[in-house]
Amino acid sequence: MTGLPGAVAAVVFDCDGLLVDTETCWTRAETAIFAEHGHGFGIAEKKLLIGGTLEAAGVAMAARFGRPGEGPALASRLRDLVAGELAAGADALPGALELVKTLRERVPVAVASNSPRAFVDAALDSAGLTDLFEFVYAAEDVERPKPAPDLYLAACAGLGAEPARSVAFEDSRTGVASARAAGMYVIGVPSIPDTTLDTDRTYASLTDDELTAWAAQA
Repeated sequence: MTGLPGAVAAVVFDCDGLLVDTETCWTRAETAIFAEHGHGFGIAEKKLLIGGTLEAAGVAMAARFGRPGEGPALASRLRDLVAGELAAGADALPGALELVKTLRERVPVAVASNSPRAFVDAALDSAGLTDLFEFVYAAEDVERPKPAPDLYLAACAGLGAEPARSVAFEDSRTGVASARAAGMYVIGVPSIPDTTLDTDRTYASLTDDELTAWAAQA
């Protein structure tokens, strides 16, 4: 457990791609939109969109497609496609349920997600995680979503915890930037393989032995 913090005041988790396997839902929707505009979709395109809001994704796609001003329409199309994907359900990622249950016995836990409230609630409910968190914060709960620190600052405030004594779990560079800006200790579990995140510690999975041992003593 070398390097992991002790005496933690709170733990805040991202949702998509970190707790719940929803990035597959987003990827199918994103792939469809790229195909509709005559573009392929791969790792580079995924890195362009992952971790951002629907609005940010719309703007990014409009720029990539050479269609300035069409960001809102593309974001709306993405919202509809992702909603359809989520309606089919999504599973908790390996170790998520066990890790959250272990941590919540010792410290307050919350979710801070850049997704719309409806998407976050659907994902957590589908994965059986809904009742495990004291608070769930979504993109519309703050004026500035990630990469601004607002979501993580709001989560820490809601839990009555100082950010400097709290831990954030993230899977994307956008989310990591948000947690860093909030002054938190950041643990990364990348949802895109071979992605380097500017975290304090990075693990391949929430099932890592070092991470689960730390959770039992946090």
